[in-house]
Amino acid sequence: MSNPSSKFNIRAARPQTIGGVMGGFMRMFGPRASDADLIARWDEIMGADIASVARLAALRRAPDKKFNVAVRAANPAFALQLSYQTDEIRRRINKYFGYDAVAKITIRK
Repeated sequence: MSNPSSKFNIRAARPQTIGGVMGGFMRMFGPRASDADLIARWDEIMGADIASVARLAALRRAPDKKFNVAVRAANPAFALQLSYQTDEIRRRINKYFGYDAVAKITIRK
């Protein structure tokens, strides 16, 4: 039943380090991040300049596998400022995921 050409059947002749094994997994599957991590690490990902005036209100996956992101301004006065920063928010989220992950950003008051 095993496929000899499968990348999962490659076995080292001697024990490997954890770093070596994890590096192999990263090469096989690529770096991945989850939407739950984005929610938990919002302040770190956005930085102090954006995180101080914005909170993640909703994160929904669209049918095309991209995210629709809703951001709530900490104060309604910051909503206009956030609307000017949507490109920066998109860039930081895309950088975190490692691909073009954001379809749309909505600013809520």
